[in-house]
Amino acid sequence: MEKKSDFRCVECSFPIKSLYIQYSPGNIRLMKCGNCKKVADEYIECEVMIILIDLILHKPKAYRHLFYNMFTRDILDFECLMWKLLLGFLMLDSYRIWVLNVNDSESISLMSFAAVLRFSGKVLIDVVLGNFLFMSVVLIGSAKFLMNTSVGVLECKDTVLTMLVSSYFKIFLIAMMVWEFPSSMIIMIDMFVLSSNTVALKVIANSATIRCFGVCFAAHAVKFFVSEWLRTLHLS
Repeated sequence: MEKKSDFRCVECSFPIKSLYIQYSPGNIRLMKCGNCKKVADEYIECEVMIILIDLILHKPKAYRHLFYNMFTRDILDFECLMWKLLLGFLMLDSYRIWVLNVNDSESISLMSFAAVLRFSGKVLIDVVLGNFLFMSVVLIGSAKFLMNTSVGVLECKDTVLTMLVSSYFKIFLIAMMVWEFPSSMIIMIDMFVLSSNTVALKVIANSATIRCFGVCFAAHAVKFFVSEWLRTLHLS
């Protein structure tokens, strides 16, 4: 039985119709790419931990496997996955902004209930407005400088999903809920997210690294300045 769909070679990103041929359960033969003559997707036989390590190392072929050969519309419930990732992304970003604005737990305990509600509302505004502008800059920048063409609804959804998935380093914020880390650790996480966003955007846009970095850097910069502007309003 042959698995048919529009996949990509993880080595050269060349379209390929099938990744493997299955002769019987557990007995498969990996297909080779017609362009580079290498195995189209070696990650099919790899453990999840190997894929995760290669993602952390920012290997483009690991991102190609993830976006082209795993996150396909005929395999996953695309809309459900999008909303789940978006919810997790916003929750982690809310905690990030909370930590950056509140330096110690004593300041929270001294707040009145009304003050906590006002502060939570400002964090919510920061998260929604900052990430809306972030995604807007990514979408506009991708259409203008990377793809050089009009971007439809499906392309927009794919780009948003790429940004959400490639921001997986935000999950390390959970460790800050359990163990005490300096708030400067958030800057390191943001740098990893920026670099991961750049590699992911390069993979789906098939554009130069410097262009993808420019679009991602601009998006992160806009989000940073909006956050700082809202913080000064809070302090004032």
